Amino acid sequence: MKILSVVGARPQFVKLSPIADAAGRAGVEHVIVHTGQHYDPMLSDVFFTELGIPAPDVHLGVGSGSHGVQTGAMLSVLDAIIDEHRPDWVLVYGDTNSTLAAAVSAVKLHVPVAHLEAGLRSFNRMMPEEHNRVLTDHAADLLLAPTLVAAGHLADEGLSARTVVVGDVMTDVLYRVRDEVATRRSVLLDELGLEPGGYAVATIHRAENTDDPVRLRSIIEGLAAAELPVVLLAHPRLRARADVAGIDLDSGNLISHAPLAYHDLIAAVMASRGVVTDSGGLQKEAFLLRVPCTTIRTETEWVETVELGWNELVEDAADVPRLLARPRPAATDATPYGDGHAAERVISELSERAGPAR
Repeated sequence: MKILSVVGARPQFVKLSPIADAAGRAGVEHVIVHTGQHYDPMLSDVFFTELGIPAPDVHLGVGSGSHGVQTGAMLSVLDAIIDEHRPDWVLVYGDTNSTLAAAVSAVKLHVPVAHLEAGLRSFNRMMPEEHNRVLTDHAADLLLAPTLVAAGHLADEGLSARTVVVGDVMTDVLYRVRDEVATRRSVLLDELGLEPGGYAVATIHRAENTDDPVRLRSIIEGLAAAELPVVLLAHPRLRARADVAGIDLDSGNLISHAPLAYHDLIAAVMASRGVVTDSGGLQKEAFLLRVPCTTIRTETEWVETVELGWNELVEDAADVPRLLARPRPAATDATPYGDGHAAERVISELSERAGPAR
C-alpha cells in the first residue's frame, strides 16, 4: 500500500509524526508532500527534525497569499504529483488550504481521499477553516473522526457510511512528548526570569483576531492587563499585523517571544499556570496536559474541553485577566481524544480499505 500525505502547517506536522511512525512500522510506502503553507523554519522545518519525521519527498514552497491564491497555487502543482505517485490513498490532515487543495486534486484524479480529523465543526461559516473541513469531508472517501462528537456531526450530514472513529493522532504524539520533557526545565523560565506556575502562554493567529486592528489591539491590551506575565509566542504574521497597526506586543505584563519548537512548547505549557489561545490544537494540548485554557473565540471544535471545565471561551479580551485568575478546574480522568494509539488505527483502516475503485 502507498499513502501520500499532504501537509503544510504546524498542527499537521505534529499529526504527521505518529502517522509516519505507524506507516514505517507497518511497512507501508509513505510519500510526504509539504505544501510550504507554513514556511517559517520555527513553524515547519524544526518539527520534522524534532519529531523524527522523514524529510518531505516533495516541497511545493507555495508560501503566503490570499486563500484563493494559495489554494490555487497548490492545485496547480498537486495534480502532477498525485498523478506521478498514484497512491492508494491521499491522506489529508485537518482544515487548512493544503487539505482542501489536496482533496480536490485527488478527487479529480479519481484517487481515494482519507480525511484525518474529519467531522470537526465550529458552525461558524465566517471561518475559512470551516469551509475547508466541510468541503473536504463531503469530497473524501474515508472520514477518520477523532471523537464521537465529530462522528455525530458527520452522521447529521449523511456521511456516517464513510465514517470511522479512530481517536486523535495529536494525542499520540502529545503523550509521547509529555513523557520526554517531564523532567525538562522550560527554556522560558531562565530566559525570561519566570517561575513555574507563575506565567501564562499565549498564541494568537486566526484572521478574525489579527486582521482587524481594533480587534487585535483589544486582545493585546487584554493580555497585557493580566496579573501575571503572559508570554505571547508571536507568529511572523502576527508581528507584521501588529507593526502595521502600531501595536506594541511588549507592554504591561505581556512579553512577546518567537514561536517555540514543539518539545519546548509542551514543556512551557506544562510549567505554566494557564494558556490563552485561538488555536484549536493548543486548546486540546492544554486539556491533555491538564492546564487551564482560555480561548479567544466564540466557539470551539473541541467542545469536550469546555464541557469538562478546562477551557473557557471568551469574545471580549478584557475578560482574559479574570479568566487567567480563575480557580483550577475539577480533576477529570476523561479521555475523549483517545488512548494514544490513533495512528495505528488509521494505518489499519487504510490498509483494510485499499484498492477498491471510487
